[in-house]
Amino acid sequence: MLVKSVEYGDILEMMYVAKDGSISKRRIKVIQVGEASFRAYCYMRKSKRTFTIDNILALVPVTKKERAVI
Repeated sequence: MLVKSVEYGDILEMMYVAKDGSISKRRIKVIQVGEASFRAYCYMRKSKRTFTIDNILALVPVTKKERAVI
């Protein structure tokens, strides 16, 4: 799903476990996918971030109606 979102420019909603164990819900736009991590623009932090693929709990595409709310 990460690779496909780069190809189509999709915005995703992600549940993610941080290094300190805290769980966050973020809207992201994936820029680049590696083997163990990926780069994405995080709408919550308003910056480009690097995420570990193994720390993703859930990943769901955001529909076009929901995008208008951002």
